[in-house]
Amino acid sequence: MTTPSFSEERLTDRLFQAMIQTLELFGVYLGKRLGLYATLQARGPLTPSGFASAAGIAERYAREWLEQQAVAGLIAVDDAAKPAAERRYRMPAEHVGVLVDPDHAAHLAPFAEMAAGIGGALEHVIEAYRSGAGVPYEAYGAAFVSGQGGINRPAFQQDLTGSWLPAVPDLHARLGADPPARVADVGCGVGWSTLALARAYPKANVVGYDLDAASIAAARARAAAEGLAVRFEQKGAEAVEAGQDLIVVLEALHDMARPTRALAAFRAALAPGGSVLIADERVGERFTAPGDDVERMMYGWSVVHCLPVSMIEQPSEAIGTAIRPEIVQRCARDAGFARCEVLSIDNPLFRFYRLR
Repeated sequence: MTTPSFSEERLTDRLFQAMIQTLELFGVYLGKRLGLYATLQARGPLTPSGFASAAGIAERYAREWLEQQAVAGLIAVDDAAKPAAERRYRMPAEHVGVLVDPDHAAHLAPFAEMAAGIGGALEHVIEAYRSGAGVPYEAYGAAFVSGQGGINRPAFQQDLTGSWLPAVPDLHARLGADPPARVADVGCGVGWSTLALARAYPKANVVGYDLDAASIAAARARAAAEGLAVRFEQKGAEAVEAGQDLIVVLEALHDMARPTRALAAFRAALAPGGSVLIADERVGERFTAPGDDVERMMYGWSVVHCLPVSMIEQPSEAIGTAIRPEIVQRCARDAGFARCEVLSIDNPLFRFYRLR
């Protein structure tokens, strides 16, 4: 392994850039929460006055936000040399997917909501570091709930049933066959994955499980709005009902306090021939430092969110976000599964496992 090269100059530049990017994320948070990007995309080009009127915000704040966003290169200004009140701002077509369209594969604006939620919980995290306890998911607030749901929405709405499950032909076939399959979506959050399963496999009986009350309320509201007969239960992993043909756990195993016990409960709940499908972080197969961008991001989430949340219940296995294949395989083996297969589904962020 190459010994890393350290430099004071590089580190100071890195932290300076990180500060700029963090502040820009907060600007994105304002744009998302206040509907500013959507307004600009629908009504632009707009002057600050016209934008303030269309967005329903104060004109002075509108001008400052527009200027900041243009300076950051997130939106375009058509006439920068004109007086401030006369400049016209617009949303570049190339940025609509990232900032406006919640179903676009490149929609990363929800990261800003997650960052805001973590910022609001940091004092709780500090106390947890001192005490060795955990931080309840609720401490991260509505912004984090919205952001976590939003960041996974495109993949869960499209890839889960469009490519991930079809890559496992026997599972895909069973979900569309008779007698109707029973499917449990554990750690379903605000329900994007559960609803996608119900849409794609209308014969199946799909139930979403999550401990977070706000997430379950949002999921139930979405199901009602779509007229989908999907049941959502505010219950933990160990409460999954018996007779399941498929249990899916999407980016949630590493957040569980006792994943081995949860997997044992899943094994007991499976119908004959049933499977557990897990998607979790595609970190390296072993620890290396420095790490690549995916490894850096996953550890970044872990130190401020995933590990503290998993430690709210004690005793905790305290896996953290860097959940490597050997960890999943060990948990599966200790839970009594005979097979834990790493599936050949290509994805830059998720690694997939099938337990039988």
